[in-house]
Amino acid sequence: MSTECAATGKSEDIEIWFDFGSNYSYLSVMRIEDLAAKHRVRVNWQPFLLGPIFQSFGWSTSPFVLQKEKGDYAWKDMARLCKKYRIPWKMPTQFPRRGVLPLRVVLVGTGQAWIGDFAKRVMLLNFCLDRDINSQDEIARILTDLGQPTDEVLAQAKSDRTKNRLWVQSQTAKDRKIFGAPTFFVRGEMFWGNDRLEDALEFASEKAERR
Repeated sequence: MSTECAATGKSEDIEIWFDFGSNYSYLSVMRIEDLAAKHRVRVNWQPFLLGPIFQSFGWSTSPFVLQKEKGDYAWKDMARLCKKYRIPWKMPTQFPRRGVLPLRVVLVGTGQAWIGDFAKRVMLLNFCLDRDINSQDEIARILTDLGQPTDEVLAQAKSDRTKNRLWVQSQTAKDRKIFGAPTFFVRGEMFWGNDRLEDALEFASEKAERR
């Protein structure tokens, strides 16, 4: 589904800041385009590395790994929410998974209509198929299925320019006080967590109506 709104009428943007290794980002990535279309809101995809954010807090990995009780709760919560949203779910055997390559691919495809489908397929690869999302072969297969120039996109994703863009993007997330994923922004207003997606979209709709 395209992230573009209808050509007529007022519209607003919602930024989604996400990491492919983030389980709660999975829920929002799988839902945001359909929900945004109903609110006549455009989706602005903002990939970033969550690891450096955690490191700035003194955490070596996800709090769901560091804190057993929180992790046990999160996996039960994921199973419930995936059932609620009718999203497939399989607890990954590796968590969190490194997903630098697909994040760079999203940057290469900034503003292009296929990015939403790409993001969903990478998330399904991680949280449904339980496979390596940093594998060039896996990412190449997704790009080919989406009809993209696979070799060209991968070459750009692996370039020094795109590597630097992801570093800058992750630093920008830190500068904007992002502390977890997914995080949404609507005209500078922050909403954190999958359970705030609907609130962020309603806020975007209200902003558009006032314009």
